[in-house]
Amino acid sequence: MFDSGHLLPYGWNDTLSDTFDSYPADGREPGRVIRVDRGRCDVAAPAGIVRALVGEHPLCTGDWVTLHRHGDEIAVADLFPRRSAIVRSSASGRSEGQLLAANVDTVVIAAALDTALDLGRIERLLALSWESGAQPVVDLTKSDTVHDISLATAEVAAVAPGATVVAVSADTGDGIDILTAVIDGTVALIGPSGAGKSTLANALLGEDVLATGRVREGDNKGRHTTAHRELLPLPSGGALIDTPGLRGVGMWDAADGIDKTFPEIEELAAQCRFADCSHEAEPGCAVQGAVAGGELPERRLASYRKLIRENGWIASRTDVRLRAEREREWKTIARWQRQMYRSRGH
Repeated sequence: MFDSGHLLPYGWNDTLSDTFDSYPADGREPGRVIRVDRGRCDVAAPAGIVRALVGEHPLCTGDWVTLHRHGDEIAVADLFPRRSAIVRSSASGRSEGQLLAANVDTVVIAAALDTALDLGRIERLLALSWESGAQPVVDLTKSDTVHDISLATAEVAAVAPGATVVAVSADTGDGIDILTAVIDGTVALIGPSGAGKSTLANALLGEDVLATGRVREGDNKGRHTTAHRELLPLPSGGALIDTPGLRGVGMWDAADGIDKTFPEIEELAAQCRFADCSHEAEPGCAVQGAVAGGELPERRLASYRKLIRENGWIASRTDVRLRAEREREWKTIARWQRQMYRSRGH
């Protein structure tokens, strides 16, 4: 039997307890992955933070696992089913996804107000967040650098239907109480470098736990002060996963997330004359009609098309890869069958 007291700040609950009970009762203990690097991971375990071998599972920060001791060594034995997962296409451009965080309830998208807002990037991160299964919150950081916060908030709210938009200054503390009230459970903090994520994380944590750095004056680019994804308990309850600045966020099997990010376009598309309308130049296109009538911004449609094309390209690359893998498997099976046939004297 183990003491779950040390796991409660990391999100341990009755559902996870039931999942753990389904694994063999051979001395294993549950734990939550805090950080992964070089084949090992830091895990919050019943006795505290331990260092464990990753083993055969592709782990990421936020995963729930079981741990098993082998002499003086601790290793991950089982991976709990993930409730949610933030996945982007790999930076290499290959047809595979990269896990950013697991078992997340709220995704906080940080966008700085000390530079021009990139609405296309916000829409991209919203699609990523919706696809993960978590609830997105857009946090407009560095609110003390602008005079009219309401104008910026309204501009972002127009492209973030279904998501809460909050303006916050981590330096002055303005808006931190509002943000704390709208986040829940395990919170993943994502956004580009220079958006003030680590400063915001320290404000939520109530102490300077994470390193922060200044942005370059020339282009407002930030240094990657967060080098690893790391999970930390929040004093208000729940846990926080701070992530390194995302230079590129490619879509990965994110059709549902894109639909939720652009619900008005999906509603208009249902009114098009043709079911397979590409919303380019087809007659009877309700989407193009909305653009012509000023109901739908051209920029919004262009952003939607870009994400749809990108997501489709990744899907086609994945299909090609899967077909190639199946062909290799079939050839291996056929070769094995021929060898067995010959060995029997046929």
